Amino acid sequence: MERDLTRGSIGKSILLFSIPMILGNLLQQFYNVVDTYIVGKYIGSEALAAVGSSYTLMTFLTSILIGLCMGSGILFSMYFGAKKYEKMKISFFVSFVSIGILSIVLEVVCFILLKYILIWLQIPKGIYHQTYQYLQIIFIGIFFTFIYNYFASMLRALGNSKVPLFFLGIAALVNVALDIVFVLYFHLGVSGAAFATIISQAISALGLAFYVLFFKKDILPERKHYLFDQQIFKKLKDYSLMTCLQQGIMNFGILMIQGLVNSFGIAVMSAFSAAVKIDSFAYMPVQDFGNAFSTFVAQNKGAKQEKRIQQGLKVASIMALIFCIFISLGVCLYSKELMMLFISKKQMNIIQIGMTYLKTEGSFYIGIGCLFLLYGYYRGVGKMKMSLILTIVSLGTRVVLAYLLAPLFGVEMIWWAIVIGWLLADSLGIIYGVKKEKWLKG
Repeated sequence: MERDLTRGSIGKSILLFSIPMILGNLLQQFYNVVDTYIVGKYIGSEALAAVGSSYTLMTFLTSILIGLCMGSGILFSMYFGAKKYEKMKISFFVSFVSIGILSIVLEVVCFILLKYILIWLQIPKGIYHQTYQYLQIIFIGIFFTFIYNYFASMLRALGNSKVPLFFLGIAALVNVALDIVFVLYFHLGVSGAAFATIISQAISALGLAFYVLFFKKDILPERKHYLFDQQIFKKLKDYSLMTCLQQGIMNFGILMIQGLVNSFGIAVMSAFSAAVKIDSFAYMPVQDFGNAFSTFVAQNKGAKQEKRIQQGLKVASIMALIFCIFISLGVCLYSKELMMLFISKKQMNIIQIGMTYLKTEGSFYIGIGCLFLLYGYYRGVGKMKMSLILTIVSLGTRVVLAYLLAPLFGVEMIWWAIVIGWLLADSLGIIYGVKKEKWLKG
């Protein structure tokens, strides 16, 4: 099932590789949406606000592990493209041990500091207990997040994006079923939604791990590869830490926005919780397309096919542009109907807040689509610092503008700050690409 992205039709190669990744994350978003739907409809707006603010925190924490695994995956792809299989297997071992230890440390620290984290996030007293209760359970799944993303990154680096999708699909179905059972039948409240999530995470993580261990033994490190090679570790550190820092900054900025949103009260928190899920669901395909493009670039970088990379950039840009136009139209035209999936008609004030968010963000999905492609390109060619700089510009702009303008002109300025951040980062990434990467001459 491995796919060599250094040969064949460029558009077809990127698309076929990206489709399972897109479907996988759509499934992941789907069971996040199911949590939101069931909690919002059957427990109440306070529970929805608690789960929503928890989701933002967990996205930040898991982004650290996902970033480390993604960064390692870039080096895996380069070794695979260059056919340096021995080094690739050593990098598998070094990466697994290093990130595994960090994931355990992260989990322990989260349990110890949970009380202080909630205070920093300005969680209102009315939902403090539910948020604390939900996160205590959710934190158990941090290690499962590492296991799944490590083995998914390993397989995707080799061009196999179908198997991770399969196990994620099983997890999504389990999560939906357990949400219904725990919340609707056992009446466990937010704890039920949390238990459903971590059980489904465990199933996808352990299932994927067992698949690799039993059916893909040929790609696994052998005893001779159990070396802590300093040169490989340095490369992994450079790629992984930069990608981790990028993901961490990205989601830390989102977390700071969540803290600002929380200061506007439970109605805005509830609207934001629902709208962010819709927003994430809408642009998730182009985000995964960017990640797939990154693997394409990395494999071809390892194979020293620079011209193919330049051609791939043009093809990927056209495909992403077409998708963003269609999804923008859909979200803007049906913002009310989308919000009503999560919020009762009786709470029209919350629906209106969410509609404003969706119409503002949705009109500019081309901005985030372009940014994901830029991230993918610069990661794939090994210019992690440039990818990080774009993240800092995007997130720094949105946080600074939001905190400066929202207290003066209202919560809508938070939504506009996000859009402005996207567009500024896009401009910088394109200008650098034209001048330094010689895109127009490619």
